[in-house]
Formats: sequence, C-alpha cells, structure tokens
Amino acid sequence: MPRRKPQRRRPQRRKDVLHGPGGERGDAFRCTSCRLDVPLTAPGTAHRNHCPHCLTSLHVDGRIPGDRRETCRGRMAAVGVTARHDGEWLLIHHCLACGKLSANRIAGDDNALALLRLAMRPLAAYPPFNAQLAL
Repeated sequence: MPRRKPQRRRPQRRKDVLHGPGGERGDAFRCTSCRLDVPLTAPGTAHRNHCPHCLTSLHVDGRIPGDRRETCRGRMAAVGVTARHDGEWLLIHHCLACGKLSANRIAGDDNALALLRLAMRPLAAYPPFNAQLAL
C-alpha cells in the first residue's frame, strides 16, 4: 500500500476582521450566551470566533473564516468536537437559527472542562439530532 506524503502545514494568515456593527475595529466582544467580555486575541488562532468560557459562537462568517459575510447572525451552539489528522481539535457548531453546521478551531484559552464534556457526549444526545433518529 503506498504511503501518503506528509503534508506541510501552511501557517494561518492574519485576517483584517471588523467586529463592530458599523465595521469598526474593537478589542473585545460580548458573548451572547454567558455575557462574558471576550478579547479578540486568542492563543493558537489568528482570530477568535467563539467564547472561551461557554464555547458559543455567532453565525457571522460565510464561506471564508473571518469574512463576516453571513446574514443569518444566529447563535451557534457547540455540539461536538473533532480532530484533524495532525491532532488539532475543532469545535462543531450548530446554528440555532438556520441549522447550518460549521467547524471552528479551538483556541489555547478555551475552557478545557467544556471541551472534554463535548468530546465525551455522543452527538445523538444533542436534541436537534436525536429527534431525527426517532424517525
């Protein structure tokens, strides 16, 4: 069986992200779930897209992370975690408004207990998914 070539990791590029309603820059945002003031700088990622305490996000990014082109603006609940081939963890978010799923990189200051709870919980235990399993 042929072996795969090891893939070189491309460094994440810095993105010019505008967080305010008028497109202004800020140094923090307020979580819509736990109301914690969250700094925009995050260890391990070029831009923060979720609360490090409760792992909740907003549906603001379109196809490209950091582009802020999504019009939904719904709350995104963390429903699970997955890992890349290199061992990096990703959060799986589910939009409570439109139902879209997305994967987001974890940051170095994310709540480790909340991440482990998500990793240990089966996806079928999450309410939007177990209703479909009953059919």
